[in-house]
Amino acid sequence: MLAEEVHEVSLYSENFHGKGTACGESFDMNMLTAAHRTFPCNTLVKVTNAANGQSVIVRVNDRGPYVEGRDMDLSLEAFTRIAPRSQGVMQATFQRLGDSALVDACDGTLRSYQKRIVRDVRFDRGVPNMSAVGEPMTLTSIRPFVVRSVTYPDGSVERIEDWVNPGERFTLTPSQTGAYVFRVGTVDGKAREMQMDVWECTTNG
Repeated sequence: MLAEEVHEVSLYSENFHGKGTACGESFDMNMLTAAHRTFPCNTLVKVTNAANGQSVIVRVNDRGPYVEGRDMDLSLEAFTRIAPRSQGVMQATFQRLGDSALVDACDGTLRSYQKRIVRDVRFDRGVPNMSAVGEPMTLTSIRPFVVRSVTYPDGSVERIEDWVNPGERFTLTPSQTGAYVFRVGTVDGKAREMQMDVWECTTNG
């Protein structure tokens, strides 16, 4: 079973920071991400250090590693959550949780979404009830909608008034924990607030 197999895991950091990944993103060594040869982009994987039992949940956003015998590269942030940086390499087990869009990054449960502004205006996926720091949230719809404002966990309010037409998207990447409140509306002036609770997702044991 995958969860029982022990793999060699290494870290990658400054030499790759800011460079493009195979999944079309910029690599950020301070985010909880990983490189794997075969897992699809955006797969969530629980990585457990076989030596100390500490775990971290990461999102696959790159391909690699390309060193024989190694099965995953972890970002600096992810690696140091469960092992000392000076160690460089560890033995770990993997638990594949699923696509990050459908699985909650904190505990691996199915994620629920707030999809409807009004009866006839729905998001393709919607605002998740829970998400992780650093995980992009994207809103699209087959009908025009407006993102009027975002209230951040620290209480600050960003007034956006950004109209999003079919084929376009609104994206926000949360950088702090707590409640984000999105005020969204329709062309005829109807509005709704949707809350997304953001957590720093790491587990032990």
